[in-house]
Amino acid sequence: MEKPILSLASENPQKATPNLLPCRINHNGSIEPVDSSFWDPRTGDDGASTVYFRGRKLHGKTVKLPEGYRGVVASAAPKEEEKRTSDVEVVDLVDDEQSRTPQAALNVQAEFDEMVVWGHEATAEATADPYVRGMEEWLTLAEQIHTYPVLNKK
Repeated sequence: MEKPILSLASENPQKATPNLLPCRINHNGSIEPVDSSFWDPRTGDDGASTVYFRGRKLHGKTVKLPEGYRGVVASAAPKEEEKRTSDVEVVDLVDDEQSRTPQAALNVQAEFDEMVVWGHEATAEATADPYVRGMEEWLTLAEQIHTYPVLNKK
């Protein structure tokens, strides 16, 4: 089976800063917006962020995405069958290889160029935290691996 092609649809995404927390929440439903009495991070004079979450002190590190990358918060787009509101049959006259490729679609809810990674009792560092390491080290490595040198032909 072929891998699906992913498409991102965005009309007017808002700007966001995701927070990656070291916790597991056993809930998969919707929630109401959280007010500042539950989540109120503070930035100190040294630029370090701290917050208390359920009685535990967390230390945050802001990690910027590398140049040329874009972060998105996305949700699954409704399938074509769910989008149709009438009994009109849609006929696609194009019958080529590309039209038979499975496709997946996501709706972009927000965009970001940085995120905050939180750690228990210490700031998350690249040596121990996989998210910080991924942003600081693995994306750079992947870029080097997938970049092809331009050969001068004479």
